[in-house]
Amino acid sequence: MSECAIEVKNLCVNYRGLQKYSIRRNFFTFKRKKVEMFEAVKNVSFTVEKGEILGIVGRNGSGKSTLLKTLAGIFSPDSGTIDTKGNSVSLLSIGVGFQREMTGRENIMLSGMLLGFDEAFIRQKEAEIIEFSELGKFIDMPVKSYSSGMYSKLAFSITAILETDIMMIDEVLSVGDAKFKKKSYAKMKSLINDQNRTVLIVSHSSDTLRKLCTSILWLHDGEVRKIGKASEVLAEYEEFMK
Repeated sequence: MSECAIEVKNLCVNYRGLQKYSIRRNFFTFKRKKVEMFEAVKNVSFTVEKGEILGIVGRNGSGKSTLLKTLAGIFSPDSGTIDTKGNSVSLLSIGVGFQREMTGRENIMLSGMLLGFDEAFIRQKEAEIIEFSELGKFIDMPVKSYSSGMYSKLAFSITAILETDIMMIDEVLSVGDAKFKKKSYAKMKSLINDQNRTVLIVSHSSDTLRKLCTSILWLHDGEVRKIGKASEVLAEYEEFMK
């Protein structure tokens, strides 16, 4: 019998934004500013089995990244529930998780502790992370000085070496130089081969998803349009995007 790793029920995530208004008019009228609501994720429900590799597709603005960040606990849902069954979770996404004023080495420790690992274990893995990242002397420079490629190398290395039960990857496999792309892809395949690890991947590359994923979740305007076998859902999605 299969074991559930993630259970999502009726998940809704809204963004709030202020409408354009005149400072002068509002100063004199003292009216409350109107708030616009944007539904990024609308009543989404699905389950992911332990060991499953789930790809998430959808055009820009469909709610893919918002969904991952909510599952990882970065965003709070407005309604609905997320149950990760006590599994440890990591999110690999450009622009998420690093303190820009801190060095790469310091961010390794911070990221590891946020993932729930103790200091001794992170120290034990530090050299391996640095070697895999190929950052050399830049590891002791603030990450605000990093290019997007360097940032992604460090982010991927931390997530790949400090292995969690559930790994969520948001487009990072497509960032970096050709050599590192090949190495990170090979590392990801080796991690996925562990039947106890569950992986969620957001990507615009159908080829990558077709090679790595067992199933696909298709989001459209914040709602689940279809979920099923990778080959079937990708074929329908690609036809839709034409």
